Amino acid sequence: MRRCIPLLLLAIAASPALLRAQIRSAKTLEVYVVDVEGGNATLFIAPSGESVLIDTGNPGVRDAGRIMAATKDAGITQIDHLITTHWHGDHFGGLSELASRIPIKQFIDHGGDVQHNPQVDEFLKNVYPTLYRNGTHVVVKPGDKVSVAGLDWRVVAAGGELLKEPLPGAGGPNPHCANIKPRDPDPGENAQSVSSVITFGKFRIVHMGDLTWNKELSLMCPNNPLGTTDVLIVSHHGLSLSNSEALIHALQPRVAILNNGTRKGGAPEVMRVIYSSPGLEDLWQMHFSQLSGQEYTVPGLFIANLIDDQQPTMPLAPIPAPPPGPGAPPPPQHDGVAHWIKLSAQPDGAFAVTNTRNDFSKTYNARK
Repeated sequence: MRRCIPLLLLAIAASPALLRAQIRSAKTLEVYVVDVEGGNATLFIAPSGESVLIDTGNPGVRDAGRIMAATKDAGITQIDHLITTHWHGDHFGGLSELASRIPIKQFIDHGGDVQHNPQVDEFLKNVYPTLYRNGTHVVVKPGDKVSVAGLDWRVVAAGGELLKEPLPGAGGPNPHCANIKPRDPDPGENAQSVSSVITFGKFRIVHMGDLTWNKELSLMCPNNPLGTTDVLIVSHHGLSLSNSEALIHALQPRVAILNNGTRKGGAPEVMRVIYSSPGLEDLWQMHFSQLSGQEYTVPGLFIANLIDDQQPTMPLAPIPAPPPGPGAPPPPQHDGVAHWIKLSAQPDGAFAVTNTRNDFSKTYNARK
């Protein structure tokens, strides 16, 4: 029996779960940006192992399955906190399917649907309460904290309301507000998005959901209440309904991660704002964007996914966005194996980003 003990110890030491636990014991924050074709699902694993998932992707089994693959890789067996940024199908559609596969302990949102879509209202009235029945349900407001061991998680926008007091160390004038004008009001769900600033030691990451242009300006002008960030999860798939210079340039991200679809997001005007942001080192993309073409895209090393019907060549110039409406051609689908972009951050501010399609990884040293 004693001869078996070394073999048993060797097997335990080689187990993936133990290796992941060792990584967490090294006190890293791990972030998985999951391919849900632009829905911005993002899974955070704190050093303690506590988890936060922002959004659940589209209806059906595909996106829930992709999120589950990330939870398996992370070695977690439950979602401790689920934040639904707003009630659009590409952000909450996978919730029922995901809840049938993994326990969810806390459900966080901004409150009811302001667009009063009949299907959404039916979900909120009759389905959603059954999902959070065995957990807790919290409606958050700006200034609230999500209690996650080892992280400072601040809600800075929710339900159409915005942070009134600046975060510690922030609040100075925002020079990037000059010459930026408001646009038509957005009465829909995007403007209600739950937006978060997450701090881990000296590392910071910002996830604004689909918060739209006028809300960005109201939040960030004339003073910047958020300060700067190391990483920005690009808002709203990279659509020009969001992503003003007043937000992106003021945040000065070192790295931007764009959770776009092949023809959902990555608009040229947004790509120009991202590329011209002060201090930007790299942009990572979930998909090549046909809307931006090679004119504005990043090298393939930084793109996580292809499409099922891969074109023999990619256009140099951006293609025009198809006109909206029932006659619009369907976007290319990606129903095969999906790859995520993974980030691992240290409390001193250093972090690494990995494209799991090709295992290309880049380390960003802590700021001096």
